Amino acid sequence: MSDLSITALKLPFRSTGVKLIVVCFLALVMTIPALFVWGLIDDRSQRADEVVKEVSTSVGGPQAFMGPVLAIPYTLPARGTKAESHGVYIVFPAQTEAVVNTSTEVRHRSLFKVPAYRSQIEYHASFDLAGVPAMAPENAVFDWTRAEFLVGVTDSRGAKSDISLIAGNNSFSLGPARVLSGSTMNLPPVVDEQVTFFGAPARGMAQPDAKFEVNARLQFSGAQRLSFLASGRTTTVEMKGDWPHPSFGGNFLPTTQNITPSGFEATWSVPFIARGVPAEGTSEILSRLGRTAFSVSFVELADPYQSVTRSLKYAVLFIGLVFLSYFLFEVTSGRRVHPAQYILIGVAQLIFYLLLLSIAERIGFDLAFLIAAAATVSLISLYATWVFESKVYGLRALGLFSALYGLIYLLLRLEDEALLVGAIASFLAIAAVMYLTRRMDWYGAPPVSTPVPAPAVGGGYFSDR
Repeated sequence: MSDLSITALKLPFRSTGVKLIVVCFLALVMTIPALFVWGLIDDRSQRADEVVKEVSTSVGGPQAFMGPVLAIPYTLPARGTKAESHGVYIVFPAQTEAVVNTSTEVRHRSLFKVPAYRSQIEYHASFDLAGVPAMAPENAVFDWTRAEFLVGVTDSRGAKSDISLIAGNNSFSLGPARVLSGSTMNLPPVVDEQVTFFGAPARGMAQPDAKFEVNARLQFSGAQRLSFLASGRTTTVEMKGDWPHPSFGGNFLPTTQNITPSGFEATWSVPFIARGVPAEGTSEILSRLGRTAFSVSFVELADPYQSVTRSLKYAVLFIGLVFLSYFLFEVTSGRRVHPAQYILIGVAQLIFYLLLLSIAERIGFDLAFLIAAAATVSLISLYATWVFESKVYGLRALGLFSALYGLIYLLLRLEDEALLVGAIASFLAIAAVMYLTRRMDWYGAPPVSTPVPAPAVGGGYFSDR
């Protein structure tokens, strides 16, 4: 076969267009190892969750509180084939007010940090038993002498003192609720723990048509989240704390809030019509309180695992843009870049995420991003200087890749506009490539720089001397 026919067979496989297809394919392939980085982030995040559980065993976990309610035992007499049965009737206060003060500290376990808090809660509940019981089972016989005031807590391990309750002229230290026999209340997903009930006797006060007031005082520690249930027909909670980054959640947001670098203040007001739970009923009504939960979470301003995960979502885009930049350098410089060199560039970008994760665990995400990005951009820019044997291309790479990594950081800080900014940046990038390659002969072979002549036999590096 002639040399001309051999050249004709080789050219399509050495064309600029085919090289671009190969570069794009390599960019997609290099995103596969990113899945392993994702798995590492998930593993570290799970370890952080384990640390939270370890801390919770000593200070209490996420806490939820239910203010004082009245529980009245009743009996349903035997009737026909039905045997005698017993139950508990719950009456909620007409008005519940709570004043909450919290102080926080950060507990450390190795590299991990867990916000823990100590709370002091003052409850004031006003009861009006006029018309009670209005929703009792037919023929129910109430035992007012065994009535109890109930207070609910999710994790009693966090108790810093006994729960004290003042009703009229009587003062009590609450113990396990007798009328519910140590029952717990399963709550819906808003508060995914169980509430355990503590009680104090209400005899002498709990009687038909009575009106009275009850005060309760609680001191508890916990971790991460503090929640309250709307235990009154109308519930008001005022909270103050020294944590500068509170996150409010649950089914009701604060009616007023003020967040400063030194702490926060917030007020919740849940009226009866919004609560969606009757003013009284059998004990099953307690489980419906879960839907009334509202909370404040003590969170770090930037979760390193969440931030690194978000940055990893843009791996395909930015590996592709860096590869495309090297391809344009290759076309304009006349020097060929081997696919193995593209793979090295991709590996360097993947190591960026490992650097980011490992450093962010120690010093926070923002500074970690600066260090990891500076190291990666410097490396791939210096590599451009070596590959293209030109400081000019190295400086071009430094400016371009600095802008790309700056765009990554911008996308991470823009939440609602991240998709829009990313889409516009991608459009501008492909438009720039189209413009720069508008006169390119995609069927032709990429330009190759003139090789340096080898020294003559018997001289230079191969001299026998």
